[in-house]
Amino acid sequence: MISGLVRAGAAASMILGAWIAWGQPTSASSVEASYAAVGEETSVPYGWVDFCKRYESECDDERIAAVDINLSAKALREITRVNHWVNAHVEPISDMDHWGLVDRWDYPLDGKGDCEDYALLKRKMLIDLGFPRQALLMTVVKDESQEGHAILTLKTSKGEFVLDNLNDDVKPWTTTPYRFVKRQSQQDQNVWVMLGPPVEAPLYTAR
Repeated sequence: MISGLVRAGAAASMILGAWIAWGQPTSASSVEASYAAVGEETSVPYGWVDFCKRYESECDDERIAAVDINLSAKALREITRVNHWVNAHVEPISDMDHWGLVDRWDYPLDGKGDCEDYALLKRKMLIDLGFPRQALLMTVVKDESQEGHAILTLKTSKGEFVLDNLNDDVKPWTTTPYRFVKRQSQQDQNVWVMLGPPVEAPLYTAR
């Protein structure tokens, strides 16, 4: 386990180093967004539970106070740059083709992954840049075809925005075509909460 984490950490550092050397993307305008209605605690996705078995040190947190991102122009530029870089440098592949499994959440350390892998890497890179973990929330949605999909929600001083492997823009959550199902709690990343009215959660995330 330890040697695996060391290798993963080294690979992630290489990814971050390559990203730092990459140029700035086109600028994104700062807009206001609303906040999603958060409901009761709900089931934790199997993918997150399995991820935490392999990356125990990254999931072994005590309950902490909620903190939002101060969405300054500088913060938005950094967030946009991370979103562009990961989307451009990770090759999309299904978990079945990648791992021979229906659903596996992991860092795309070999340069390949599906939706939740993009989101996990963006989350890690933003945490490494100093953004609060409590504001970077793994989120499960249903897409237009009612298939499971994973994105990263950013809870900020100007509302909630999402980072999506299917779109390079930092978008207000209400401008996506998705039905939001559940996401991590700000106070405890291992607790998940419902979003909006109860709905049957997808069994796994697909793309």
